[in-house]
Order: sequence, then structure tokens, then C-alpha cells
Amino acid sequence: MNTSDTTRQYGAAIALVSGVYSLLSATAGSGMMSSNSGLLMALLGVIVVVHGVVLLTPYASRLGNASGPLMIGYSLVMLLNQVLVGVTGSANWGMGMNSGMESGMNGGIGSSMGSTMTAGMGWDLGMVAIAVLMLLSGIIMTNRPDNGSGM
Repeated sequence: MNTSDTTRQYGAAIALVSGVYSLLSATAGSGMMSSNSGLLMALLGVIVVVHGVVLLTPYASRLGNASGPLMIGYSLVMLLNQVLVGVTGSANWGMGMNSGMESGMNGGIGSSMGSTMTAGMGWDLGMVAIAVLMLLSGIIMTNRPDNGSGM
């Protein structure tokens, strides 16, 4: 059994699950796609899914030693986003809890629902767990002698 292929396959599985979860969490929440957090997670989700797919193809060798550090980078962006959402209480990082209420009051009932929902958002523990798993995967891929690239 080739351990570099196995490492690459595990990395691809983690990337695909993380990317799809990011996309779903960004698009499923009411108003999330209009928030900073939602847009970031949607963009990151697309990038991570593409990375996961590439890891399952012969083009994985073109990533060379970059695959592990990329996974670490993606996970850190996910974790930082969760910290910002958890600390500010808003998917629009810097907008406090009152911003959603003010938008709703000024924009009527229709906009009130989406704004209040995004303003009251907190930690997504599923995203945190997946990001930690991706971080560990990136560290493992980086510390392997072949760097998990399959070369």
C-alpha cells in the first residue's frame, strides 16, 4: 500500500467534506450570502472543493509541497471566521447585535427576518470541528516525507 496515495485520499475526503459544508452553511442560512462571513465561506468552499477534486486526479502532483500548507491556510481562515462571528455576534464582522435590529426597523418586516437572523448568529460548532480536522490533516500532509502530494 502506498501511504502517500492514502494520505492524499484522506486529504481529498476532508477537503471535499469541508468545502461542501462551507458552501451549504453559506447558502442555507437566510441572508448569509449577503454577509461578509457567508461570502467568504462560499468562496472558500468552492476553492476547497476544487482542491479536494484535484487531489483525486493525476494533477495532484502539480501541487507538489503546497497541498498541506494550503489545507492549513484554509482551516485557519475558517477558524478565524468563526472567531469573528462568535465574538461580534454577527455574520458581518464589525456590525454589532443592534445593526440587524436597526436594519429590520428601517427596512420593514421582510428585511427584518434576514438581518435579525444573521445578527444573532454565533459559533458553528460543525464548522469549527471540520476546520480543526482540516488543520490536523494539513499538518500531517506537511510533515510527511513526501508532503502528501503523491509524488
